[in-house]
Amino acid sequence: MYKVGGVAGVSGTLGLISTSVLAAADDKPSTTLSVDELSLYTTTAQKIQHVEPETGPVEEAVSTLRKLAEPYVTWCQGVYGTVKPKVDGTVQFGQNSYAYLKNPPPEFYPRAGIIGFAGILGLFLGRGSRLKRLVYPTGLMAVGASMYYPQEAVTIAKNTGDSIYELALQAYVSVEKLIRDTPASKKPQQKDQADKSSSGETKA
Repeated sequence: MYKVGGVAGVSGTLGLISTSVLAAADDKPSTTLSVDELSLYTTTAQKIQHVEPETGPVEEAVSTLRKLAEPYVTWCQGVYGTVKPKVDGTVQFGQNSYAYLKNPPPEFYPRAGIIGFAGILGLFLGRGSRLKRLVYPTGLMAVGASMYYPQEAVTIAKNTGDSIYELALQAYVSVEKLIRDTPASKKPQQKDQADKSSSGETKA
């Protein structure tokens, strides 16, 4: 009985205390605090200065070597960028040729034999000089290939004709510049010689 009464008295007093606390909290006006006002988040302002480490002899040697090698590295990168597409094209052409020769059409080998025979015939006919040895086999093989592959022959002939035309045009322009520059330099000499000859005739 005493125990039950003690428990009831303690619970009653706790109930009064809690209500009084709530009433005291409700009486105070609500105030908001910023994060900086809390003591947990306050930090002292620190001045941080970055100090450069002293360079040693190894670092100086490495930086010197890097400066010396920089132009060569850029040159190699330029050459690599220029050569890489050509190498990739050659590799792709080789792979395509290998795939074509691995499974050739049925008429490929007879055509290749006739074109090769035309080249051998050109070597036999061009026994007189080196120019004939170069022109006859190439010409006969081109004629034989153009008979069996006309579309490819037209494309190659067009590209070759364009390149030959460009080379001939460049040669013509360079020869024309040489011809224009040569008389301009010779005209004063010719005038001097003409003056000398006329003065010699007057003296005589």
